[in-house]
Amino acid sequence: MKPSNAQSTLPAFLITIDTEGDNIWASPRQIETQNAKFLPRFQELCELYGLKPTYLTNYEMAVSDSYIEFASDCLHRKTAEIGMHLHAWNSPPEKALTEDDYRFLPYLIEYPKELVEQKIDYLTKLLEDTFNTKMTSHRAGRWAFDEHYAQTLAKHGYKVDCSVTPGVSWRKNMGDPKQQGGTDYRDFPDHPYFLDLNNIGQAGNSNLLELPVSILPKYSPFISRCRKAVNQLKGRQKDDATIWLRPNGKNLKQMKKVLDEAIRKNRPYVEFILHSSEFMPGGSPTFKTNESIEALYRDLTQLFEYTRRHFIGLTLTEFAEQFHRQVKQDDTDGELASFHPYNAQT
Repeated sequence: MKPSNAQSTLPAFLITIDTEGDNIWASPRQIETQNAKFLPRFQELCELYGLKPTYLTNYEMAVSDSYIEFASDCLHRKTAEIGMHLHAWNSPPEKALTEDDYRFLPYLIEYPKELVEQKIDYLTKLLEDTFNTKMTSHRAGRWAFDEHYAQTLAKHGYKVDCSVTPGVSWRKNMGDPKQQGGTDYRDFPDHPYFLDLNNIGQAGNSNLLELPVSILPKYSPFISRCRKAVNQLKGRQKDDATIWLRPNGKNLKQMKKVLDEAIRKNRPYVEFILHSSEFMPGGSPTFKTNESIEALYRDLTQLFEYTRRHFIGLTLTEFAEQFHRQVKQDDTDGELASFHPYNAQT
């Protein structure tokens, strides 16, 4: 189906929710999933504005009765997508990697390759059996991604990944203290591209589409260079400050800047990110009280209202399928910075 009018070819507003247990930042020994009860309110707000979240779901949520009921209803009404999100330390089959995995929260990419494949296979099948739907979208736990991980996702038929955080390095964020830390994305693309499965930092000819998170440098290139020079003189190693499309209770203006920049640069999408537990008071370090949750929803309402005339709501896989069709039609090299999705309902 081709676009029928100008409104149908707006950029996509992609909502990605890392759907996981309560306050994982606190490294709980017993992981609860009470935050599942707070998701319907967010879903209702999304539907009010024609937005379709992708709930990237990890193991403890995949076995939570409350979440299963919620997610199944969304799938039945075709108002959201369920994807996969894997926290290696508690996702079966479990095998200790460090002296205390619930303290160190090791990255999946730090495990032996055979165990990586087993964990991906187990959670993929669990989600597919639970929700009776093929898993096609994914985000790596703690943003840790590499070539073997990508190759394994491709073997399981995943269509889209959204683990890349362009301009951001996670090297200083340790998992297994004996290894090298998280993935460094500072030189990765900030636009959609089909992954080279032998080098995930560049475009290739695989069918696995990478949709990097929407992240902007906080400062101009000139200011960034000055800040870097000053830090080098003082012997400090600091990454460039960034702006994410991620609410923190005091950044509505910055989030709108991400949207404005996407429109100005004719980008095909923006990608919003939050965790399911951040919708629950006390479920995260950011939103600890009922008042902070109400403030979050005020910001979300204003942000979503801001998208109404400038973006269309799609799930990750809906976007990926349209992108893939356009690439095949145009016989391009896998990068379409000027691509814009159309609303399949038009």
